[in-house]
Amino acid sequence: MKARAQAKIAAIDQERPFSKVLTDNFSRQHTYLRISLTEKCNLRCTYCMPAEGVDLSPKDEIMTTPEIIRLARLFVQEGVTKIRLTGGEPTVRKDINELVDQLGQLQPLGLKTIAMTSNGIALKRKLPSLVNSGMNLLNLSLDTLDRFKFELMTRRKGFERVMETIDDALALGMNPVKVNCVVMRGTNDKEVLDFVEFTRHKKVDVRFIEYMPFGGNKWKENKLVPYQELIKNIQAIHPTFKKLVDDPNDTSKAYHVPGFAGQVGFITSMSDHFCGTCNRLRITADGNLKVCLFGNTEVSLRDMMRQGKTDEELREVIEMAVKNKKKQHAGMSNLVNMKNRPMILIGG
Repeated sequence: MKARAQAKIAAIDQERPFSKVLTDNFSRQHTYLRISLTEKCNLRCTYCMPAEGVDLSPKDEIMTTPEIIRLARLFVQEGVTKIRLTGGEPTVRKDINELVDQLGQLQPLGLKTIAMTSNGIALKRKLPSLVNSGMNLLNLSLDTLDRFKFELMTRRKGFERVMETIDDALALGMNPVKVNCVVMRGTNDKEVLDFVEFTRHKKVDVRFIEYMPFGGNKWKENKLVPYQELIKNIQAIHPTFKKLVDDPNDTSKAYHVPGFAGQVGFITSMSDHFCGTCNRLRITADGNLKVCLFGNTEVSLRDMMRQGKTDEELREVIEMAVKNKKKQHAGMSNLVNMKNRPMILIGG
């Protein structure tokens, strides 16, 4: 029955034209929505949160679960097929299980993927029920395979818990389990080969992310390791390391060592942007729509909902914001000086 329902949804999707609401002026169709559930996090990663911390929004300014589900439903009705839950750390939200369960009820409307990006600390005990509710894709943040360095980079303990969560996710049949690693020169760049080795026996997709500038993270260009340099270093040890075929909207350039169970990818936001195929929109925990991760223009959908605006009025504002999305983000030198939220307040 489930297979027949999915086939019917696919047939409908092929017949109807994509929503003009989520199509920008460069013909990019936005099928991927990232929703931040909270600004809180149980880690203090150096590249994400300023050392002095951040001023969190008052509790009543954070979107409620009914508000999140209303927006999710609206975006799915307009063609979004993938929703990723982010934070902060999404698992610190008390009603995370109920929220995912309600998102799962949007699948008959066309939602195909419920994903989450987590640091894995509090996820372990919640993972089975989240999978049962419909979560079918998981990204775990892990920037080092060294327990002591983990504590330095995150300012917290928890390395063993993250490693256990990776194994649990694989045991539950999640495929692939993605591991996000932000590479910083002089901090963890020498561990890249260790992460490649990590894919030998584990069916994980390790994605090396270029270090990006955000409010308060003290970004410096000399900390950036361009992906071409990483590939060269890997190929020096693994000469057969080869490129795989990417899907049109992939943010990651996929590679693989023949014979290894997992694979490797490179997210090259700084040295080789992928704006031309961007299909992502973001909603912050306080309800602001961001059409670009690096853009500082936002519109509050939360305020509109609390003012009693109709779904049609929301669609009009969303369409206007999407139509104003730029062809590409500013260059690296400009991004450094552009005012933007700290990463933890954006939601990845």
